[in-house]
Amino acid sequence: MTTMMKAAIFVEPGRIEIDDKPVPDIGPNDALIRVTTTTICGTDVHILKGEYPVEKGLTIGHEPVGIIEKLGANVQGYKEGQRVIAGAICPGFTSYACQDGCSSQDGGHHAHGYKPMGGWRFGNTIDGAQAEYLQVPDAQANLSPVPDGLTDEQVLMCPDIMSTGFAGAESAGIKIGDSVAIFAQGPIGLCATAGARLRGAGLIIAVDGVDERLAMARQMGADITIDYREVDVVSEILKLTGGRGVDASIEALGKQETFEAALRVIKPGGTLSSLGVYSENLTLPLDAFSAGLGDHKIITSLCPGGKERMRRLMQVIDSGRLDLGPLVTHHYPLDDIADAYDLFSHQRDGVLKVAIKAS
Repeated sequence: MTTMMKAAIFVEPGRIEIDDKPVPDIGPNDALIRVTTTTICGTDVHILKGEYPVEKGLTIGHEPVGIIEKLGANVQGYKEGQRVIAGAICPGFTSYACQDGCSSQDGGHHAHGYKPMGGWRFGNTIDGAQAEYLQVPDAQANLSPVPDGLTDEQVLMCPDIMSTGFAGAESAGIKIGDSVAIFAQGPIGLCATAGARLRGAGLIIAVDGVDERLAMARQMGADITIDYREVDVVSEILKLTGGRGVDASIEALGKQETFEAALRVIKPGGTLSSLGVYSENLTLPLDAFSAGLGDHKIITSLCPGGKERMRRLMQVIDSGRLDLGPLVTHHYPLDDIADAYDLFSHQRDGVLKVAIKAS
């Protein structure tokens, strides 16, 4: 086997470049996978812009589809040559938070305080998936075999986008017949829309300002789409619900404007389910917050990980309940990932998700 590989490396804010790196060594609890397909996430763009800090020289990316190249001595139940995915969040299931049922928060308290998002290791605290090879820690907890007959593109959303979007719908506690408004129809918002449909929502309202995304939202299950460029979104949603407000709103962008609108449209006792990554302080308007007396729930979710979560998501796809293949709008080889970042970060050419072919 080769000892060097190509990897997309964070050089400095504004620069992620392909460079050569040694193929990772693995320990007894790890696996080495040869990455066949990966993708770029909005969080990677935050890293590129310097809005989320990572170490210089780190390999970026957290959405791997690949083939097991090598298994650590302690990893049972897998074989080399098997097609697998691993979640963007790859918990070790050893921290207090993780064992208390919150697998994404597998960081726990350290000498310097709590480390949030501790389960997110790929492309954050260890080398990530935008490379030819990837070390998967705690492999027995995190590797999930891909069902026969499913393409890389069909399961490419499972490690992060689908898991996160579905978490938004799950955290919202959507019941059969509920009304739901979903703010922003990027890849995560589209998966939240699909998740709301699968949970049985009776009215799904999707909000965006890009025609292609509104069309895709209808494909994913939205009953009504609203273009925020054309109408006052809050008034329109209140009108559509007969003044009652929606049972739940899902915020999938990470901006003050969308968060505030999502708060303004929920009914008394309603839930705001927040998925956005916020890079500035949020403020709660007194009237929308009902001075703290509205019985509202505001809940945040980070992408659930682990092999059982991945197995469930792939089963939804394998059964034909949902096809997320249409979210993959562009294909690039790993060598051209800088161009793919440029396209994705500037949202050109109707891009939703980019498949990066590593091998």
